[in-house]
Amino acid sequence: MFPAPFKKLIDTFSALPGIGPKMAERLVLYLFKQDERSVQDFARALEALSTLSRCTQCFNITDRELCVFCRDARRDGTQLCVVEEPLDLIPIERTGTFHGLYHVLGGVLSPDARTRGETLTIAPLLERVKRNNVKEVIIATNPTTDGDATLLYLKSKLLPLGVRVTRLARGLTTGADIEYADDLTLRSALTHREELT
Repeated sequence: MFPAPFKKLIDTFSALPGIGPKMAERLVLYLFKQDERSVQDFARALEALSTLSRCTQCFNITDRELCVFCRDARRDGTQLCVVEEPLDLIPIERTGTFHGLYHVLGGVLSPDARTRGETLTIAPLLERVKRNNVKEVIIATNPTTDGDATLLYLKSKLLPLGVRVTRLARGLTTGADIEYADDLTLRSALTHREELT
């Protein structure tokens, strides 16, 4: 029905999370209607993704060995905020409340075989806490069943290390994603975080 390159791009977009075949067709058609320069700019932006990697310290997205937060000497290295994914850093930063460092888990513990813990950055987190004189770990997982299970697991591993372990206050709706929380709610959740014992 469509030429092979058009169909290939539809299939590629369809493989992305949250994009079905119809949406993929609309996206490809939109790109097809753009001028050549716009399409080339889009292609270069996609190609540039291959130059990015994970920060060797916190696992955030970066174009260098360390991300922008880990390179910032003004950040408080005694405080770590643990998030599920890199996108969760953005709303926390927007609050202007947190001035420590981050640690990106890369997901949550789940019954799903792909996220049982082997793929998460839990071991490097524990090593960072031991090695870097961390005083407080704020666990900022999403308030979901898997997020809470991950929080409880992390708590069990962190408390024996003698570090203060806190979580975001429950101003966040259960089942919600931090990525979509408004600034006021998230600022309040950070300010009124709860100690885990």
